[in-house]
Amino acid sequence: MRSVVEKNILRGTLKDHIWETIKLAIPVSIGQLGHIMLGVVDSFMVGKLGAEPLAAAALANGLFFLIMVLGIGMSHAITALVAIARGEKNKEKCGVILRQGLLVNVLFSIVLTVVTFGAAQLVTYLNQDYQVAELTKSYLEILSISIFPFMLFQTYRQFVEGLSHTKPPMYVALLSNIVNVSGNWVLIFGNLGFPALGLNGAGYTTLLTRIFMSLLMMSFVLKSSRYKEFNPSLKFRKIDWDIIKNIVNLGLPSGLMYSMEVGVFALAAIIIGWLGSAALAAHQIAINLASISYMVVLGISAAATIRVGNALGRKNISEVKLAGKASIILGLLFMSFTGIIFVIFNKELPQLYINDSHVVALASSLLYIAALFQLSDGVQAVVMGMLKGLTDVKIPMIITFVAYWIIALPTGYVLGFTLKLDIVGIWLGLFLGLTTAAILFLFRFYHKLKKIEFSQDDV
Repeated sequence: MRSVVEKNILRGTLKDHIWETIKLAIPVSIGQLGHIMLGVVDSFMVGKLGAEPLAAAALANGLFFLIMVLGIGMSHAITALVAIARGEKNKEKCGVILRQGLLVNVLFSIVLTVVTFGAAQLVTYLNQDYQVAELTKSYLEILSISIFPFMLFQTYRQFVEGLSHTKPPMYVALLSNIVNVSGNWVLIFGNLGFPALGLNGAGYTTLLTRIFMSLLMMSFVLKSSRYKEFNPSLKFRKIDWDIIKNIVNLGLPSGLMYSMEVGVFALAAIIIGWLGSAALAAHQIAINLASISYMVVLGISAAATIRVGNALGRKNISEVKLAGKASIILGLLFMSFTGIIFVIFNKELPQLYINDSHVVALASSLLYIAALFQLSDGVQAVVMGMLKGLTDVKIPMIITFVAYWIIALPTGYVLGFTLKLDIVGIWLGLFLGLTTAAILFLFRFYHKLKKIEFSQDDV
């Protein structure tokens, strides 16, 4: 049995980990909120054009992120690998990871651009309202061009976050909102002598904003004296196939995990579109609101990746455990708070988006379900970050497939259409999938820790 002194030390160590995680997570979360606010602001401003453009934005963004998250997942490999290299005190390797990651992400972004543009041509076959489909097609074509600058931004962002420098990307994300709001005001509504481009105006603004973000982030890393010791220059000495292999082996499954999760929500949006534009608009509002809290918990997840990766690099399993525990506690506390907010203000929040009473009523009912899955969503996101810190992504990828595609989507379809619960039934299926993922990820993390401990005992 532990002594009182030992228990106090343990509690103090956990508090230290919680505090360190908070310091990393807050800038990442604010930066994530900055990113999601780009979409929220777009929805606010596009919503003024009516239900059809808002529904088209929901469909296009769902399809876009279904593809784009493959790139995001690929870039996240840089954070985990840099965090481990930093834990090993190998500064030179950090710069090598950046350059090889840049090569991988640039090439991958070209593939994703082609895929996204091709997907835009298939929108008219998704059995959507004709006007919604046409708006979605042109908007998605514009968004496809923004993938390249976004992946440049992601590469440098994940590099500095892997070094535990989480504030620079936050500042870039916040500044980008000024560019986005200004561009939307000019191009959506036709101010300052520009033509009113409607939904396409929001697309062109997104492209310009992502170019701005990439140039600013890249310039900061290359010119700041803070990073000279890591040698982040663009001078490639050689193609390091071992590091490229590590990036792809970690990044591709991570991207597929994100894609499978986002894919379920994108397909859910398509299915909900069969219920009419009002149902799809309500789904977009509820998803936007849930995404705000999710972006914050993704900040905690990113901090968990960094903290767990650092501890793994130092080969300190006790720190790995405490870093994981601290991250889970923070995720649960925050998502409990947001769930309460969704319940209390379930009628007022949708009214920020649209004045249509039918859409508001549908969105209000969805926020009750969103409040339910806040805890599950928080846990699965945080533990996924912890598993990345351990460079364990292949089994979690299988778990993601089972939770979302074998459980969530079929259950949602049965509840929504067979049992006639409509949009509420589809959302209940999503809740069940998130809960399954959270439970299985937790089991996987602690199982992985036991294997690491066992291997260390053998040394």
